[in-house]
Amino acid sequence: MISLSNATLMRGELVLLNNTNLSIHNGQKIGVIGRNGSGKSSLFAALLGQLALDQGELSMPDGTRCAHMRQETEASSASALDFVIDGDKQFRHIETRLEEAERAEDGASIAQWHSEMDKIGGYDIRFRAMQLLSGLGFSADQFERPVGSFSGGWRIRLNLAAALMAPSDLLLLDEPTNHLDLEATLWLEQWLNRYQGTLLIISHDRSFLDHVIAYVVSVEQQKLTLYRGNYSSFETQRAERLAQEQAMLEKQQRRVAEIEDFVRRFRAKATKARQAQSRLKELDRMQLIAPAHIDSPFYFEFPKPERLPTELIAFDKVNVGYDHPLLSNIRLTIRDTTRIGLLGFNGCGKSTLLRTIAGDLAPLGGEIRNSKFLQVGYFAQHQVDVLDQTASPMLLIQRMDPTAREQSVRDFLGGFDFRGDRITETIANFSGGEKARLALAIVVWQKPNLLLLDEPTNHLDLEMRHALTVALQGFEGALVVVSHDRHLLSNTVDEFYSIHNGRCEEFEGDLHDYEKWMQENSKSSTGTVAAPSDEKKGDRKEQRQQAAAQRQQLAPLRNEIKKLEQQMEKAHKQLAEVEESLADATLYDDAHKAQLSELLLKQAKLKASSDALEEQWLEKSEAFEELSQ
Repeated sequence: MISLSNATLMRGELVLLNNTNLSIHNGQKIGVIGRNGSGKSSLFAALLGQLALDQGELSMPDGTRCAHMRQETEASSASALDFVIDGDKQFRHIETRLEEAERAEDGASIAQWHSEMDKIGGYDIRFRAMQLLSGLGFSADQFERPVGSFSGGWRIRLNLAAALMAPSDLLLLDEPTNHLDLEATLWLEQWLNRYQGTLLIISHDRSFLDHVIAYVVSVEQQKLTLYRGNYSSFETQRAERLAQEQAMLEKQQRRVAEIEDFVRRFRAKATKARQAQSRLKELDRMQLIAPAHIDSPFYFEFPKPERLPTELIAFDKVNVGYDHPLLSNIRLTIRDTTRIGLLGFNGCGKSTLLRTIAGDLAPLGGEIRNSKFLQVGYFAQHQVDVLDQTASPMLLIQRMDPTAREQSVRDFLGGFDFRGDRITETIANFSGGEKARLALAIVVWQKPNLLLLDEPTNHLDLEMRHALTVALQGFEGALVVVSHDRHLLSNTVDEFYSIHNGRCEEFEGDLHDYEKWMQENSKSSTGTVAAPSDEKKGDRKEQRQQAAAQRQQLAPLRNEIKKLEQQMEKAHKQLAEVEESLADATLYDDAHKAQLSELLLKQAKLKASSDALEEQWLEKSEAFEELSQ
């Protein structure tokens, strides 16, 4: 058991935790939540021994193996595969000692370290590393690429893979789903559900938390409060507690009335039975947990658009891309009631489509018709990076609207938790979360009738995500969203469009159907998903024929891969038997020199054979991946 007793933790003069207690039992899976800056990451640093408590005691069983996910990675010439394997420090230690023993031709040490290698499963470590990389979205041809050639987001994925590779009794993950697409997030959920150790996760993705954790530790008023259940259960429990506080009753009732009004409006215009049912279920739950967020510092709403024409923008056979089309022949009409969520893998063209709708990127073909009253509010994925770092929140708003009254701007920014002197401070020293909130505030101030949001929840904590979801529910214009936040999508859009194989088409079903489709079509060997056919919905027969033809084409290759896997398993078993024999100390007596030489020769041959089989397996797997595209 891990325990904190009367713990106080400070950052400079700021008290993060004050005289608090917490007990963590073996095997518990816990989500650590709290506002940005409340002390979640500092708590992790204390558990890792990187930060000492200012007061109190931290108790942890001797020999506890801790693994954690680093947030930054320097450029390196090491391959992605080697970087992940480096996460298993015990393996690297044994590997180094074994190499030293072999150079010294020390038979006893060689046997000893081979035995240690076998105990930790070191002979299949490359396969385990490949599985981690594949699950997190890396293709086979990226395994040997140097770490320095990957972008920052992909390096974060490598950090996550290295943390998962490390043998651990305690695993600490800080925002592991940042930079993951939906498929990789679903894979990670499954991996963590199989994890046998104690797990602590900091995450602002409530759907992810709901699928992984069984407890919540909430950082509230400098205390650590443990709740039993997942994040949704925590909200309900906290709502019940706060609902009893009479001082909040009036504000609580007003919020419930707002949600009830939105439910009525949505019910009146809902046209798709399955999606309407799913959406109403989410909204009904929103009413129940509303009190859990009554003390949130964030509350804002989108102003009513000054003009809202019936048709805002229409795409007719439009091609979207840069030097060549990423998406072709798009037919899409955005009306005043349109609320779309775009689904698809990273790099498939979702952001490019939003840029084209926003008018930032010219189409490569086709016709786009805009209403003369179109007013776009566009939050780009990297909106935070283009903010003027020398300006203050007040100045940024006044630049857009010189006639705005100072008190009106102050009141408005207060809803985004910018108050007092923060409103007039330059934003250079603002945190990533504060800058993201400010970028959203700028979009809201523009009074758009078409709102385009590209990953708006990046850098936002759970309370701000909730406030954004509530505000989007009340938005009276059209909405197109790209987001990996499943809760946000479930509560704000009416329909989904999937982007695959260069096509943008309506997806029949809700987000749960899409997740199910992804899991059914996932290929565990590559971490990719088979793209849907481009045929029309009614042409099921031809789709089945195409699928059958592809299966027939892939069958010989699949059989070869299966045969290689069987051969590798046999070789590993034989190698393990030889190395078990080499672990016998009596074998190194002078009387058994001939037998020792024979076993060492057999060991070398089996290693060479195993390596050759691995190379063949990798080559065939890459070919299988290419044909499966």
